[in-house]
Amino acid sequence: LMNFGVRAFVFDLSSEDYTPLLNEVKRFGEIDVLINNAGLLINKPLTEISDQELLEVYKINVLAPFRLVRDLSPYFSDSSHTINISSVGGLQGSVKFAGLSAYSSSKGALTILTECLAEEFKDTKHRFNALALGAVQTEMLSKAFPDYKASVSAKEMAEYIVSFAIKD
Repeated sequence: LMNFGVRAFVFDLSSEDYTPLLNEVKRFGEIDVLINNAGLLINKPLTEISDQELLEVYKINVLAPFRLVRDLSPYFSDSSHTINISSVGGLQGSVKFAGLSAYSSSKGALTILTECLAEEFKDTKHRFNALALGAVQTEMLSKAFPDYKASVSAKEMAEYIVSFAIKD
């Protein structure tokens, strides 16, 4: 990956209290790039997904990025770039897979949220993009589909995302 200043901070996005994250951001100042890459995938038939599981998927895949942009926007630099990692499965007209109703629908919601953010911030220099990625060989993919091997590694995709995030 490129060599530039990155601050890492471990935080549970399912937490009700984002104060520790906000305090950490206040310590280092402004945000140039926000990449919302956390995701939760449950591979189960619709009729077997509990309310709790559905809420957890939406909490991580939609509500956390919403809350992060809302709560961190005062700290965005003048030309910040927010990238929400969506999924091809969340795009209308794409191939869908049985068992992914919660995941794919949440990623569709994230894509629409990103379009709304771009509209809401259109009079600023803040940029918002959703990247609807296909299969990437991650721990999450391996857990959901143990026999499937993606042609793109997590490292390769991370390099692409970072390059996309910092290009003007």
